[in-house]
Formats: sequence, structure tokens, C-alpha cells
Amino acid sequence: MRNSKLNLDFEKVAKAKQISKNIAQDVQKNIESYTTVAVERTLCRLLGIDGVDKFDVPLPNVVVDNLKDKNVIGEGVMFYIGNAIIETKLSPQEIAEKLAFENLDLTTLKINDDVAIKKAVEPYVQKSIEKIRSNRQRREEYIERLGEGDKPYLYVIVATGNIYEDVVQAQAAARQGADIVAVIRTTGQSLLDYVPYGATTEGFGGTFATQENFRIMRKALDEVGEEVGRYIRLCNYCSGLCMPEIAAMGALEGLDVMLNDALYGILFRDINMQRTLVDQFFSRVINGFAGVIINTGEDNYLTTADAFEQAHTVLASDLINEQLALIAGIPEEQMGLGHAFEMDPELENGFLYELAQAQMTREIFPKAPLKYMPPTKFMTGNIFKGQIQNALFNEISIWTGQGIQLLGMITEAVHTPFMSDRYLAIENAQYIFNNMKNIGDEVEFKKDGIIQKRVHKVVNDAYEVLENIEKVGLMTALEKGMFADVKRAKDGGKGLAGVVQKSTHYFNPFVNEMLNK
Repeated sequence: MRNSKLNLDFEKVAKAKQISKNIAQDVQKNIESYTTVAVERTLCRLLGIDGVDKFDVPLPNVVVDNLKDKNVIGEGVMFYIGNAIIETKLSPQEIAEKLAFENLDLTTLKINDDVAIKKAVEPYVQKSIEKIRSNRQRREEYIERLGEGDKPYLYVIVATGNIYEDVVQAQAAARQGADIVAVIRTTGQSLLDYVPYGATTEGFGGTFATQENFRIMRKALDEVGEEVGRYIRLCNYCSGLCMPEIAAMGALEGLDVMLNDALYGILFRDINMQRTLVDQFFSRVINGFAGVIINTGEDNYLTTADAFEQAHTVLASDLINEQLALIAGIPEEQMGLGHAFEMDPELENGFLYELAQAQMTREIFPKAPLKYMPPTKFMTGNIFKGQIQNALFNEISIWTGQGIQLLGMITEAVHTPFMSDRYLAIENAQYIFNNMKNIGDEVEFKKDGIIQKRVHKVVNDAYEVLENIEKVGLMTALEKGMFADVKRAKDGGKGLAGVVQKSTHYFNPFVNEMLNK
């Protein structure tokens, strides 16, 4: 039996994990016979296809849309590109360009046998696998040579809309002490069914996630990492309609952390649940193989639902996200499962409840680099009160051994942070982390006190929710609004038209390659 400061019932936790595993396996069984246009575009990118046509349409979209228009996308791009390699003796990139600029028709070429087609794409598969593997090794070598910050990692955001201005702010944040820099995506990008091309200088509330922008920021953080003598991790978002594509771009450009949640897009962006659940599996396979830490978005539940009343839904979702991630080959050490400090500051003993839940999450997921999110819902623009709210949040993080601390900004609810706001946030966290470094080793919790009773209630309520989800299935649970007080229809939302049943010749070698290696 594990030691627990909270007197946790680990037998019940184990049963909850088993129920969550059953839920995740049921999801996997339902999605295995489907692909999506995003998955197929991802395969194009992993085969080396990049660039745009004369209308600035990305070539992966050109290839996939062409096959979809011919009603053969269910056979998969690997089948048609592999066959075209045999027939044309061209590379996947050259085939895509010929299709875009010379009207090559992949469906009219003589069809070869499956064994020959799989053999034709194998060199391109291995080249991509090796590229991603070398990026992972490069990260590990950097960390071994330079070292990195202590946990909790100090995680800050940049969101200017201009990648070159983001670089200036990101490097400044690293010099101030940040360990992870997240480039926030421009508003609405998660709803685009394509990935923009090239470096971008215009965005609203963030900067477009593009492969060139990833490359620019990775280079900038490597440069400043050498300067400060510490590896700086880069984070971006692969949630949305291009989830697996952006995961592949991140793997190819050496990103370290990616926002990747099984349910976030469904609940908060009204993306079709079937589309999201298919896309999240392949995106997580890629993230797992690339050594990328995923961040899940359970903290968002508490912005639409009451943080005190609905805390158990965060735990239930974390447990489901954990099992879906394990199916996709992500080890616990790469699971930045989400939770948040979001209770109403007027709630009596709110700090104790927040402390209870953070310690509970730490004990239930002992190996995970948990991502702890700052107060946002009740930040008012009063920067003095905001500084105290963020300080209490930082105290709980160091007390309970969180892994990733997304720093709260005093100007939350006022404007996108200035570099000075970021400096004050880092200074606040560093002061508290240093002065309270070992408080978690020194303090025990009163038996059957407020903290222990709170945790037992949250665990019991989460267990009950999981039992209900297991009975009806995850998709029906989402229809009933069991998470975040948000209801979504199984056949509703954006992107359902991009879900396709796999046909006879379909194959995706990257899943087996990445899971087995």
C-alpha cells in the first residue's frame, strides 16, 4: 500500500483506473475502423510532403481533398502515394506537386499489389521515423549537457501574433527564469481544417502554429538556452481540427510539450466527438514517440462549471485521459494531466480545498508531470489581489510537488501580458518555491480533517461518474453533459464530414513503427 498524506483509498483508486481503462478501450474499439482527413494529411507530412499550390492551399490538403473528391480516401493516402511511387518513380513530394500543378490523377494509375506498395513507401517512413528519433536524442543530449530548471517547471506564454516578436519575448522570458515557453495560437486556428504555411506576422491573441514558426522558435530557444546554461522547452497546441498534423510538425521540429486533450476540442470548440477521438489517438502516438509531454485541458472545465461542485469531473477526466494516452503509447512520465486553482476566493477555506485536490492529484498520478493551471476565472483586474491569488497558487504547487506550473499573471483579465508582468510572475514563483521548498516533506494533514474529507468526497464522486460513463459509453456521456456542464451531440459539431471508414487496402505503418520503437 502506498503512503498517503490524505489517507486515500488506493483500492478504490485502482478500481477507478480499471473502469477508466474499460472506457478508453471501448472508445478505441469504436474508432479503430475510422480515419480522418487530418490523419491522412498527417501521413502526407510524415512522407515529406510540404509546401502550397498556386492558391496557397497546403499540398497535404491538395492530395487528401483530391482523393476525398474521388470517394477513395478510405483506402488511405499511403496506398495511393505508394502506388504512385511505383508507377511514376517520383518521391511523395514530387507526386504531390505533379498532382497540384499538372493535374496528375492518382486514381487512374495502374494499381500494384499491397506488398509492393508498402515496400515503396517504407524508405520514406523510415526517414521520418529517424528524423523524429534524432530530435528526441538531441533534446536528451541538450538536457544532459546544459541541464534544465527544477520542477515545477516555470511555464509562461507568449502571444503577440508575430513570430519574430514572440522570439524577443520568449528569449526575455528564458533570461528571466522560464523553463517552458508556450506560443499561444491565434484565436480560431483550432477550427481551421488546414495548417497555414510559412512564417506569420499577424494573429489575434496569439500566433499561427506553422512548421516554419516552430522551426524559428526552436532555434531561438536553443540559442538562449546556450546563453543561460539551461535547456528551454517549447510548447504549442495540437488540439483542434489539425490535431495529428500539428503533432507531426512538432515532432519534426523538436517541440517538447504540446496541448493534447481527448475531450477539449469537443467541449470547448464544438468539434465533432468522433473526429476528435480518432485524431487524438494518432496525435498521441506521435507525441509519445517524440518524447513530447502532453498537456490535457481539464482546467477548462472549471471555467464553465463551479470549481468546488465539479472538481470530481476533473479527476474523472484525468483518469480517462491517462488511459487513452497509455493506449497511444505515452508513458506516465509524459502525461501533463491538467487541474487548476479556480475556486471562488470568497469561499471559506477555499485554500484548503485547493490544497486537498492538488495533493490528491499528485498521489493518484505519482509519475506524471502534472500541469497546474493558475487562477483566471476570478481574476478581476485588481493586480494587487491578483498577485496574492497567484502567490497562494504557487504555494500549493511547491507544497504538493506539481510538475508544470503555468504562471499566473497579475494582468489576467486586463490584457495580454507585458514582459514586465511575466517577470513579476516568475519572481513571485521563484521566491515562494525557494522559501517553501521542502514544506511538503514537513507538513502532515489532520486525520479526518477538512482536507482529507474533501479528497474522499471528490474521489467517491469521481468513481460514481466513471461508473455511469462505463454504462453508457463516453460519447453518450458527452451528449449528457457530464463534463464541464457542456452537452455535445454525437453527430454534431465541426469536422464530422472529415471522418471516413477505412477500406480494404488501408494501412498506416507509422502507428506500429512508433508504438513498437
